[in-house]
Amino acid sequence: MKKHLILAILCIVLLQMSCAKKQKIEVEQEVVTSPNIIYVLADDLGIGDIKAFNPDGKIKTPNIDKLAQGGMKFTDAHTSSSVCTPTRYGILTGRYNWRSKLKSGVLTGTSKALIPNNRATVASFLKKNGYYTGFIGKWHLGWDWAKTQSDSLLGNGWNPGDFKNIDFSKPIKNGPNDVGFDYAYGHSGSLDMAPYVYVENGMPTAMPDTVTVDKGKYTWWREGPTSPDFVHEDVTPNFFRRSFNFIKEQAKNEKPFFLYLALPSPHTPILPTKEWLGKSGLNPYADFVMEVDGYMGQLQAAIKEAGIEENTIVIFTSDNGCSPQADYKVLAAFDHNPSSIYRGHKADIFEGGHRVPFIVKWPEMVKAGSVSGKTICTTDLFATCADIVNAKLTDNEAEDSFSMLPLLTNNEKMFKREATIHSSINGSFAIRQGDYKLVMAPGSAGWSFPKPNSKDVASLPEIQLYNLVTDPGETQNIYNEHPEKVAKLKALLQKQILEGRSTPGEAQKNDSVANWKQINWEKSR
Repeated sequence: MKKHLILAILCIVLLQMSCAKKQKIEVEQEVVTSPNIIYVLADDLGIGDIKAFNPDGKIKTPNIDKLAQGGMKFTDAHTSSSVCTPTRYGILTGRYNWRSKLKSGVLTGTSKALIPNNRATVASFLKKNGYYTGFIGKWHLGWDWAKTQSDSLLGNGWNPGDFKNIDFSKPIKNGPNDVGFDYAYGHSGSLDMAPYVYVENGMPTAMPDTVTVDKGKYTWWREGPTSPDFVHEDVTPNFFRRSFNFIKEQAKNEKPFFLYLALPSPHTPILPTKEWLGKSGLNPYADFVMEVDGYMGQLQAAIKEAGIEENTIVIFTSDNGCSPQADYKVLAAFDHNPSSIYRGHKADIFEGGHRVPFIVKWPEMVKAGSVSGKTICTTDLFATCADIVNAKLTDNEAEDSFSMLPLLTNNEKMFKREATIHSSINGSFAIRQGDYKLVMAPGSAGWSFPKPNSKDVASLPEIQLYNLVTDPGETQNIYNEHPEKVAKLKALLQKQILEGRSTPGEAQKNDSVANWKQINWEKSR
């Protein structure tokens, strides 16, 4: 009897120990798989503006460099588009921007919402998986302002009279809160696009009481209604201050958090505060970059002070290449090139339009000082987050997103991105696979020489092929020398466009519109 009793007690003890051990493992896995995620998106920041990516650069960026030293630097990172709105769409949806109804160009401050409420975003996905989600910054994905009359139409946002029918006393619809963000604070378009009004959780924070405009060389913004709490020079500092408070408050909670901090800088208006004006010794744009860097140092300090540094992922990147508004000629006089060794700039299909700095710091999982040369895209955030929280994606979610987790954990062979598609401001395509990049347009397809529809492109070939390993500056079009490579890449581009996805899964539909460049491909499907 005693023997049986001893055996029973021993079994109970072993069972309890097993359960305790299992619980401990689950807790440890929870710590590993549920990190806080902070995604900082700079605006029009060139890859050559960050010392960690361009040692020859003349702008001092010690804090962003330190971020790179503490994590992984990606030297072949790209945005899906070379302009603002499309890239932001791709980041949040994990879907190439041209699959949406926006096939070219950008939205304005009065544009309607681009992301439907029923489309999954990184925010809605993480929210569903236990995260508290926050957006602070420049939205530029459209939302629906309240109108003074139900049948009144708003202007397109480019002219001073386009805002007369907005009722700023009423909440907006179809904004960040409607696509997954628990908390949202920001403005509708770029910092040079009216209306200049903050919106917090769907409600304008103040009624516009003035109309402002600036026409300075660096400081210009379009004319439009401005709220008393909206001070252009203070917008970037304001967003950072609110982010520090967000981090401090969320660090107290058990839930992990996701913060999407979308900066309006160093995009125009180029407005470094007095503290930073003249600091670079180059020009106001360089000063503005240094201001962003300074605040990135404060952000890292806020994370550390909150006691969450080890298991917080900080991602820093830009929405496209540097804008010509930065004044490349002045910077060149100081031997500084915002595009580094790459051709072109914002809006272009060339590398300078979409190759960007990209850093991931995650002390608990990512080796400090590591570097990845794999080609990644900003659409890859969604699948990476899904991988981190160990949750599956459905066929109509993140159709062009590949998890970067294998790269972050030194398991490169498991990274599945086959190719990357880029688009320029006019909707032209390029596809990158391995060393080669095929451009389906003559010239820059953007703002740099040779521009679309100019006499300079009339005699140029309709396609371009570059080997980016031997010719990173895209100086030698070798399409005539490699017809088989051209045919292969063109077929892959067509396949990934027509199937509505570039990831494995059931084919999806693109949001087609009339006169789309690829409409003939759709018809021939």
